[in-house]
Amino acid sequence: MTRKSWMIRVFLGLHLCLLLTGLWAQGLRKAVWAGQFYEADPARLSRLLDVYLAEAGTRSVQGEVIGLIAPHAGYVYSGRVAACGYSLVKGQAVETVVIIGPSHQYGFEGCSIYLRGGFETPLGLAEVDSTLARELSRLSGFGYIPEAHAREHSVEVQVPFIQKVFPGARIVPVVMGYQTEPTVQALAGALARALPGKKALVVASTDLSHFLSRAEANELDQKTIDLLRQLDLKTLTRKMERHENIMCGSGPVLALLQYARKLGPARVEVLAYSDSAAVGGPADRVVGYLSAAVCLEKAAGLTDLSPEEKKELLGLARRAIEVYLDSRQIISYQPAQPRLGTPAGAFVTLKENNQLRGCIGFAEPLFPLWQTVAQAAVLAATEDPRFPPLRKSELKDLEIEISVLGPLQPVSDVSEIKVGRHGLVIKQGTRSGLLLPQVASELGWDRQTFLRELCRKAGLPDGAWKNLKSLSKFEAIVFRD
Repeated sequence: MTRKSWMIRVFLGLHLCLLLTGLWAQGLRKAVWAGQFYEADPARLSRLLDVYLAEAGTRSVQGEVIGLIAPHAGYVYSGRVAACGYSLVKGQAVETVVIIGPSHQYGFEGCSIYLRGGFETPLGLAEVDSTLARELSRLSGFGYIPEAHAREHSVEVQVPFIQKVFPGARIVPVVMGYQTEPTVQALAGALARALPGKKALVVASTDLSHFLSRAEANELDQKTIDLLRQLDLKTLTRKMERHENIMCGSGPVLALLQYARKLGPARVEVLAYSDSAAVGGPADRVVGYLSAAVCLEKAAGLTDLSPEEKKELLGLARRAIEVYLDSRQIISYQPAQPRLGTPAGAFVTLKENNQLRGCIGFAEPLFPLWQTVAQAAVLAATEDPRFPPLRKSELKDLEIEISVLGPLQPVSDVSEIKVGRHGLVIKQGTRSGLLLPQVASELGWDRQTFLRELCRKAGLPDGAWKNLKSLSKFEAIVFRD
């Protein structure tokens, strides 16, 4: 070998090493399960997805779809079920899909977030949204664990569907290790902080029960589906912690549901259910498959009340106080306006001669609106620790103001807070405080004063609001008699 040819070979070898190093640094993940869980041939895979999506048809659901629950078995078993979810969202303007799958191959605490690069499938490269991935990592405290992604199928099998229905969309692959409540809460909180305002969809990858007889599997799966429809997060969390055979991806599903609940009233819409026996799998070792959409409820009833509804609520608040002062009983009531049965948070403010006399309420939509107002009115009159209980003789001069709260929204930057439009909530440890939107306007506060006074109300240092994870904003309908 001549010196020249030797140098050429060395140069080419170094160039190849640098190229491979560059690909590795970019985080390129090759398709591991193509040819096993789904077609390896690009044309055949594309045609198969077209068939599945066409069979799923088109349908609509009420509210905004912010997430999907999708199965992750081989396409021959669960592809048609998965297609029902992806067909539903095909027309949405989605730029990034966060895929959360459970770890089947590697045990670890927390989650692993794929921070950069891309996932390669037979349909091409799905680029990672590195900006969003880093933001989720920062907010959750979870980093990147290479072993978690190396051979994990629960995330990979979602990618071809995403490439098909959202061409050019980026992804954020997340693998959840040991499925615990703290891990779920940390991820859900990060999603709620990072995603609002972005054109993003969250996919929770899971199958249902595993390896039961078909009759047992279908019965257990139906119970799980009922819990999902009811948004019974407490029971689902308990079953996850006990490692019950309901879903291999209980943690990813709960993270999606908790994220949805943080954004406002949510609903799970079941789109399809099947099992492995339906396509020829053994009937004594069945796996269940579910496709469902997670939707935010339209909140028109909470943000736009008619004059008749406002009048009824004001009358109810006054009457509830009268009944309680007479009998120490909460009023029994049937609203005349049907929308007053919508769950909603509300505060009742009492004033005498334009001076505050009591203010108490509920930030979360725990009760129907009429019940929230009735209870808040009684509590404001009798339990506000700043004032003595209201006397019956004061009722005639009592001014009543009601604030019906919209959903709590995370604050990613304080510039989002509009004084006079937004109310604020801060929660840190056992301390919390809330200020209604009108308070800042009435007292002439600017944004910084509003934030400082919120902290003081919660008994926190003036700058505690700088921990944005603890801060939420909301809008309210405010009216008075």
